[in-house]
Amino acid sequence: MTLHSPLPAQQLHQPCAPEQFDFQTTAELDDLTEILGQMRAMEAIRFGTGIRQDGYNLFVLGPAGMGKTSTVRQFLQKKAAKEQCPPDWCYVNNFAHPHKPRALRLPSGKGAELSERLDHLVDYLRSAIPALFESDEYRAKAAAIQEEFGKRQEQDFKDLNAAAEQQKVRLLRTPDGFAFAPVRNNEVIPPGEYEKLPDEEKQQVEEAISKLQRRLEKIMRQMPQWRKEQHERIKQLDRETTLSAVAHLVSELKDAYADLPDLLAYLDQVQQDIVDNVDAFRKPEETVTFGGITMATQHNFRRYRVNALASNGKQPGAPIVSEDNPTYSNLVGRIEHIAQFGALVTDFTLIKPGALHSANGGYLLLDIRKLLVQPFAWEGLKRAMQSREIRIESLGQMYSLVSTVSLEPEPIPLNAKVILFGDRIFYYLLQQYDPEFVELFKVAADFEDRIERNSDTHLLFARLIATLARKEALLPFDRGAVARVIEHSARLVEDAERISTHMRSIADLLREADYLAQQSGRGVVMAADVQDAIDGQIRRQDRIRERLYEAILRDTLMIATDGAVAGQVNGLSVIELGSFAFAQPIRITANTRLGEGDLVNIEREVKLSGAIHSKGVLILSSFLATRYAKNRPLALSASLVFEQSYGMVEGDSASLAELCALLSNLADAPISQALAITGSVNQFGQAQAIGAVNEKIEGFFDICAARGLSGNQGVLIPAANVKHLMLRHDVVAAAASGKFAIYAVEDIDQAIALLTGVAAGEADANGNYPEESVNRRVATRLGQLIETRESFARRQAGKNRAKKKTD
Repeated sequence: MTLHSPLPAQQLHQPCAPEQFDFQTTAELDDLTEILGQMRAMEAIRFGTGIRQDGYNLFVLGPAGMGKTSTVRQFLQKKAAKEQCPPDWCYVNNFAHPHKPRALRLPSGKGAELSERLDHLVDYLRSAIPALFESDEYRAKAAAIQEEFGKRQEQDFKDLNAAAEQQKVRLLRTPDGFAFAPVRNNEVIPPGEYEKLPDEEKQQVEEAISKLQRRLEKIMRQMPQWRKEQHERIKQLDRETTLSAVAHLVSELKDAYADLPDLLAYLDQVQQDIVDNVDAFRKPEETVTFGGITMATQHNFRRYRVNALASNGKQPGAPIVSEDNPTYSNLVGRIEHIAQFGALVTDFTLIKPGALHSANGGYLLLDIRKLLVQPFAWEGLKRAMQSREIRIESLGQMYSLVSTVSLEPEPIPLNAKVILFGDRIFYYLLQQYDPEFVELFKVAADFEDRIERNSDTHLLFARLIATLARKEALLPFDRGAVARVIEHSARLVEDAERISTHMRSIADLLREADYLAQQSGRGVVMAADVQDAIDGQIRRQDRIRERLYEAILRDTLMIATDGAVAGQVNGLSVIELGSFAFAQPIRITANTRLGEGDLVNIEREVKLSGAIHSKGVLILSSFLATRYAKNRPLALSASLVFEQSYGMVEGDSASLAELCALLSNLADAPISQALAITGSVNQFGQAQAIGAVNEKIEGFFDICAARGLSGNQGVLIPAANVKHLMLRHDVVAAAASGKFAIYAVEDIDQAIALLTGVAAGEADANGNYPEESVNRRVATRLGQLIETRESFARRQAGKNRAKKKTD
């Protein structure tokens, strides 16, 4: 048999040579101004933030820790600084319908200014108006009006009394009102003497009194009208007096905002309302006692305040807002209530803005996961984006959960770019199941998690390290440390030809290496510090791995690393615990017997097999039938099992090992237990690439090294995985010295030959395999099983015919 050579040490790890760099430390490098390896994403961000059409909002997708938010924010800060500052939006009182506050649009920075100026105006009027009404001028005018009406009343009664005197009747004022009585010689005639008068004279007196009484009644009917006229004159005087204090102040405000017609109309309403409600300014504060507590009650001057929801004049350019807690209220705003004498009351000044108000005219940044877990937040955001207006609605009122009096604020037009951040799974699920999502978020910015590795990207990566070191105030990194970080970045993406762009992992490694360098008293971070930081990250998470390997070394978990056994092979699985992954060597065994062509996956039978693993086992059945029994049904029943496996098995990376175990059992060809194998296989027997190849090799190496390297131990991997190798230095050193081997196989024939030491054998033109080859042994065994089954079938048929004749 032709020996299959192990991979040379140079292929097991693709180092980054420090000599390629022409700097000594990163202190010599300029900051990286461009975004490393994110050309596609940045193109999408530029497009999405630049186009001003409905629905062109952005979803920035990629794994957490990629630096998506910081990258987008950095881009937006430069872009937004050049954009126009958006207008301010304020809520003011609707004097006609107080439960429907009005929204005012003001130039940037004018909202807070208007609020302050109106507050000052009201504060001034609260002192100025009482002073005016206490002035001598006002009192003189009010007294003149009262005197005028008093004289009119007095003159009417004087005229009435004169007319009565001519009729020899006198007008008397009594406790019960006015009365008329006859007189003689300027004296009122007593009742007794009046009765003695002749009837003709009494009749004349009564007729005169009746006429005078009608005239008195007319005067009495006019008196309420006179009082009303007097009141109106006093009220008009009050309005004129108030207007004299208010008009010039409001005129100053109107002059300052002459180009804002909506605001001018509102200021006219404010002026009119102050004039109409001047008594509120004249009355002092009152006190009331409630529940034994004395409180001062203030007149409602809040009606003249301005509730500036969004004031954008403080920072130049468009606003950039991030909402870390995107609840419904935090997004669209809320209406607060205050307790007053046991009741909940509210007004327009208690309207609180949401993130949409703050970001209006700019950019709103949200985390999609946080958004989706908040009740009503996602639907509220979509509703605002679809209607292009921010409508503040109480959830309690919307769903009839509470009956408190609330407001109906006028909606505010929305003009903001919403940028969502999240994992790819959220983007694709929303795209699939939420039809509105596609209409609202038409631009996807997909961040790359890896870039091509070459000399150019090595230098860019070095500049990235320099930039992060300066930003984080870290020690400079020498070129050896930079090279080690690049190597580790390649290991993170499991590809010797690529580098990770996972910013959080890189930044964490730099911080930890910096700390270790400082602890050692060095002024520069070296490669040893980086390696110690990597080792420390693993050490902090490898407790479970240590316990598992300890169980193997103590033979609690049965994993052999020497000898040879038919139908038994060392497979390699991977356990992922958060960000830490390690390999678990596992024994895979196969048994075969006469049967109906069934291939039993014991894990599947007990529901411990995932769908992909079950698919891999079914592929083995197809391979056996295609290669060894094209024209006859298989007479084989086989079972496969992961020994001492007590959890779910998923993935097809053990299918190559399972097939080797099956062929070994059928061919009765013992498999060397000094070797382990990983890889998936297709129906044609070709080995296919798998994930975590470095962890799998290192896991078996650790077990072998703990028991002692014999020089016969090694791991078989698919040839397609060679480009992914970035093994630890101790594994590479062992391979270089011939104590451990890594073999790259392209198909099942190479794999079974390496494991058994017996040539697999190739079929000739007639489909026959060489003598003593593994394939010949398998074909012979399967042929025997088929013959046995057919012979049994013939005997059974003969018995059935004999029985039929007897019957």
